[in-house]
Amino acid sequence: MTTYDLIVIGGGPAGVTAALRARELGASVALVERDRMGGTCTNDGCVPTRVLAKAARLRRDAEQCSEYGLIGDIPRLDFARLLNRTQRMVYGIQEKKQLISHLEGSGVQVHAGVGDSRFIDANTLELIDGQTLQAEKFVLCLGGHPRRPALPGAELVLTHSDTWSLKQLPRSFIVVGGAATGCQVASNFAAFGSEVTILERAPHLLAMEDEAVSEEMREAFERRGIAVMTGIEAVERVEKNAHGLNLLYRSDGRETTLQAEAVLFAIGWVGNVDGLNLEAAGVRVERGYVPVNEHLQTSAPHIFAAGDITGRMMLVQSAGYEARIAAENAVLGPELRFEHRIVPHGGFTDPEYGSVGLTERAAGEGGAQIAVAEVSYAELDRAVIDGRPEGLLKLIVSQETHRILGAHAVGEQALEIVQIVSAGMAADMWVEQLAEMELAYPTFTAIVGLAARKVVHQLGVVPLAPEWRAGGRPRG
Repeated sequence: MTTYDLIVIGGGPAGVTAALRARELGASVALVERDRMGGTCTNDGCVPTRVLAKAARLRRDAEQCSEYGLIGDIPRLDFARLLNRTQRMVYGIQEKKQLISHLEGSGVQVHAGVGDSRFIDANTLELIDGQTLQAEKFVLCLGGHPRRPALPGAELVLTHSDTWSLKQLPRSFIVVGGAATGCQVASNFAAFGSEVTILERAPHLLAMEDEAVSEEMREAFERRGIAVMTGIEAVERVEKNAHGLNLLYRSDGRETTLQAEAVLFAIGWVGNVDGLNLEAAGVRVERGYVPVNEHLQTSAPHIFAAGDITGRMMLVQSAGYEARIAAENAVLGPELRFEHRIVPHGGFTDPEYGSVGLTERAAGEGGAQIAVAEVSYAELDRAVIDGRPEGLLKLIVSQETHRILGAHAVGEQALEIVQIVSAGMAADMWVEQLAEMELAYPTFTAIVGLAARKVVHQLGVVPLAPEWRAGGRPRG
C-alpha cells in the first residue's frame, strides 16, 4: 500500500490545479483519474463546442463577403469533417497541455485511465486493479455529467455529449433547455442549417442572466429562425415516428406535439458521485452533489471538494479557484474561505453573450441606489464597420460608492468586453476611472468607455485630477 499526504481524485481543471498547488506546498501527492485527463471542458465541453462555434462564425461571416467586394460561393458544410476537426482539436489541446508529464515533472504520482476507484474506508482508496492508495487528506474533483430526463422515450434523446457521435446533421432539432448549454447547441446547429426549436420551462431564455441579456438573445435567435417557446409546463414523452421523433409537451394546460429528426435535452448537470463508495469515507451526498462548507470541506473534515461536484459555480475558472483553496486548506489547515464574487462567464452563441457581477434586479434589491446605463452596439464605430451592430452593453454602478456592480453584454466579442469590466471590478475602480481609460479605437471593447461615461453623466459628477484621487476622494 502506498501512502501520501494528499490524494486528488479527478484529472480535470480542478484536480490538476489542486495537485500542483499541494506539491508547491511540499505535500506528497497522487492524482487518480478514471478516464482521460483534461476533464469535461477539454474532452466534451468547452473545447469541442468552441470548434463548432468557430465553424458557425466562419459560415456566417462568409455571407458578408459580397458586401466587402469578395465574390464567391458560400461554403457548404461537411458535418463529418467538422466533427473530425473537433476530435483532432481535443487531441491537440491535450497534447499541448501535456498534463501527465507536467504533473509528474512536479512530483505528482499520476494514475490515469485506471477506471473506477472506490473508498474502502475513510483514508483508503482502492483502484479497479486491486491496488490501494492511502492518504491523510483527499480533494474530490470528480466533475459532472449531463442530466438525463426521466420520461417515456428518454432513451431516444441526446445530450450534448452525444452530439460528437452524430453521423449527419439533423434537418430539424428540438433542444429542451434554454440555459447556457441549450442555447449554444441551438445557435450552432441553426447556423449549420438545422431547423431548431428551443423549449424552456422558465419565462425567459438564460433565466439566470440579466433580463436585458435574456430579451436580446431571444430576439436575436428569432431573427435567425430559431423558434423559442418559454414557460412550458413539462415535456411528457418522446416517441418514434416514420420520419424521426415526436415530442409531446404541455403548456397552458394543453398537450402539443412537435416533430423533429433529433431531440436534445440540456436540463442540468449532476456530479459524478456514483461508484466511489463515498459513504465509506463519511462523505454525504445531496441531490447528486457533495455539499461543502466555506472552507470546501465535505461532511468528512479530512476530505475537501472543488469544481462541478460541489454543485456551485460550474465553470472552469471557478473550478481552478476552488481547487487552489481546497488544496491549501487540505495541506495547511482549513483557514481560507472561498467566495465567488467576480466571475466573468457567458456563451459562444451567435451573438455571444457575457456577464459579470450582479444583475440589475439583484443590485437594486433592498432599495439600493444604482445607476444603470445601456449602450447599443449600433453606437459603436467598430460594430458598424464590421457590419455587426446587433447587441448591447449594460453597466450597473452603485450610486453611493461609484463602484461597478455588474456588466452584461450581447454581441460580437461580448465575453472579451466583460473581461475588461471584470478587471476594473477586481481593481476596485470607480466608474470615473473606467470612463477615462484610453481604450483603443476602433474596437468592440471601446463600448465599455461609452457605457462608463454614460453612467458618470447620470451621476452628475466631474472626475477629479489624479492628485486628488491619491487622497482617496471618490468624486468631484
